[in-house]
Amino acid sequence: MNYKKIDIETYYRKGVFRHFSEDCKCSVSMTSRVDVTKLVDHSKKTNTKFYINFLYLLTKVLNSRDDYKMAYLWQTNELICYDVINPTQYVFHEDTETCTPVYTNYDPDYKTFYDNALADVEKAKQTREYLLDSVNHPNWFDASYISWLSYDSLNIELPDGYLYFLPIINWGKYREENGCLMLPLTVRMNHAIADGYLVAKVYKLLEEEIEKFTSGGKLI
Repeated sequence: MNYKKIDIETYYRKGVFRHFSEDCKCSVSMTSRVDVTKLVDHSKKTNTKFYINFLYLLTKVLNSRDDYKMAYLWQTNELICYDVINPTQYVFHEDTETCTPVYTNYDPDYKTFYDNALADVEKAKQTREYLLDSVNHPNWFDASYISWLSYDSLNIELPDGYLYFLPIINWGKYREENGCLMLPLTVRMNHAIADGYLVAKVYKLLEEEIEKFTSGGKLI
């Protein structure tokens, strides 16, 4: 885990950061639908799991800008940017109706990430413990798939004034709309380091990555 310290005085969002980290501590959450028609089709043709393909592209997007890799170290009152952030995915156990966090390391190489994510999920299926360990996984963002519902809105609440900067991402079942498969995606970020533009940019970048991924013929 490596990171760089951000100089607040030269930070390009200096004024906004100070306002939303001192005067008006709040978060911004947005839900929109993403067209995953091509990604679903690609996953079927390549006999790969849509879920992991989507997780890979999502993680790639969040690692493409420093704005999505920020954190606040309250112990030293420092704003930092991680070199890389990794997804905390989850395995749901039908028999106990509980979930187990799965820490998967991001790798820009698709095959490496796919194989690791698949192995991590299979390993997590062998336990029923929650095993959340954020202390030893500081640069992991929450990536949670709500598989039972194609929802229209979702909001994640954190304690007032809590300066948690990593993205919190949720997505639900895709459903057919006008001949396309549309997936609800919720992006929650702290307003101190992200505004509406940066949250909306996640969707735009994801659409671009899906297009490149499916047109490039990536195979395992």
